[in-house]
Amino acid sequence: MQSARKPDPTIIIIFGGGGDLCWRKLMPAIYNLYLDNWLPDNFAVIGLDIKEMSDDQFRERILDGINQFSRRGKAIEDEWKKFASSLSYQKADFMDAETYQRLSQQLTNIEAPWGKKSNRVFYLAIPPTFIEPITENLSSSHIAQDDLLDRIVIEKPFGHDLDSARKLNKIINNIFDECQIYRIDHYLGKETVQNMMAFRFANALFEPIWNRNFIDHIQITVAEEVGVEHRGSYYDHAGALRDMIQNHILQLLCLTAMEPPVSFSADEVRNKKVDVLRAMRKFNPDDVHKNVVRGQYGGGWLQGEKVVSYKEEPGVNPKSNIETFAAVKFYVDNWRWQDVPFYVRTGKRLAQKTSVITIQFRPVPHSAFPSESIENWQPNRLVINIQPEMGIRLRFQAKQPGLKMLLTPVDMIFNYGNSYTTEPPEAYETLLLDIMLGDATLFMRSDQVEAAWQLLMPIIEAWESSAPVDFPNYSAGTWGPETSESLIARDGKNWLILPAPNNNPK
Repeated sequence: MQSARKPDPTIIIIFGGGGDLCWRKLMPAIYNLYLDNWLPDNFAVIGLDIKEMSDDQFRERILDGINQFSRRGKAIEDEWKKFASSLSYQKADFMDAETYQRLSQQLTNIEAPWGKKSNRVFYLAIPPTFIEPITENLSSSHIAQDDLLDRIVIEKPFGHDLDSARKLNKIINNIFDECQIYRIDHYLGKETVQNMMAFRFANALFEPIWNRNFIDHIQITVAEEVGVEHRGSYYDHAGALRDMIQNHILQLLCLTAMEPPVSFSADEVRNKKVDVLRAMRKFNPDDVHKNVVRGQYGGGWLQGEKVVSYKEEPGVNPKSNIETFAAVKFYVDNWRWQDVPFYVRTGKRLAQKTSVITIQFRPVPHSAFPSESIENWQPNRLVINIQPEMGIRLRFQAKQPGLKMLLTPVDMIFNYGNSYTTEPPEAYETLLLDIMLGDATLFMRSDQVEAAWQLLMPIIEAWESSAPVDFPNYSAGTWGPETSESLIARDGKNWLILPAPNNNPK
């Protein structure tokens, strides 16, 4: 969570500095923090990668990324020149000890004029196979020895299953203390996700009804129109369950279901999230069959364009049985949420790009209105839109103008764009600043990662032991396989997608 203070002197070392993540996300975010005066006066970025590049070539590549992907558009020339002077590049073999000797010397040279040791942020924007050798070399080269100043940042996926996540945690925790490790999930940096905490715990209006006595069920949908794009080779070993539900969606579920924290210290907030994961009902093989659905997209039409099936995407095995869609019914077994279903779904090549949390309330215990008055009646709903539009919508009943008593649903809408003139920061801006400040509130702790994997392992094992026979089972441009509709219809409910907060309901 952002503080009002600027970080102390900081050097960010990006392993994978020549890669796509650095180009598209990290450096545009760092540049925007610079423009907003959040970076310290003494600041530097070092990119490391196997590619051959000079400092000037690295800066040209970063400028190209900023011009294409920064929320502010093209860089301002004078500001860019000042910022670019803090950027440098090293050709590096991550397995070679000499790389770390050169890096150590460069860090010493940068810090010497500053007169003090800086925060050192080691950002691993690399494939997971490099995590172990990089952390071991950072340790043996004595570059990362300060528990207070040195931090390591690890992108998802954090492990491929429970065993690999435990092994990875053990490797990293042998070298870094837990307080130095930042397992990053960019979803947690989004403004609307952070606003969940303010919405729930800063308002007396909602928390008293945030429980099984008033809430019928909760839905979380994270839908994408795009296919796997350039990530085919990665996605074909991950799938929707690992890629989205294990991290993004379970994080959203935890924020929705967690108990009020005593304070907003990092460990207190993360303790409450872990409590949710530990309370979630475990799956047995029969549960997987009844409460989990998987799918894979076939060819179809999306926004007037013909698109290919998943098995025809670049980098994908033509016989792949990896899921591109997953829907799960979860339960949180505690006093607040007992027997309230949490329906989650995610998929690629779906009908609409949206990330939304819908809280549907129970009906009124008794309706005094005649049947003709409530023909258009709908349950009260609270809808939290995360993307592409950000906002919150409360749906309730009101009387239509006129001489008759006719009820119709209406919406009370909070929209970020209409309420604030300031453009919200990108998620990576929020998270990178928190890392520099040493605030781990929005990052996953080792026990949280392992609890999430533990919850999903029965599903993963059941799917691996029984290959699907009907893939592909949904067309591009639809809302997924018919079995996902059955999953929720069996409980007398249906999936909900309401208009974004700045649109009029249809």
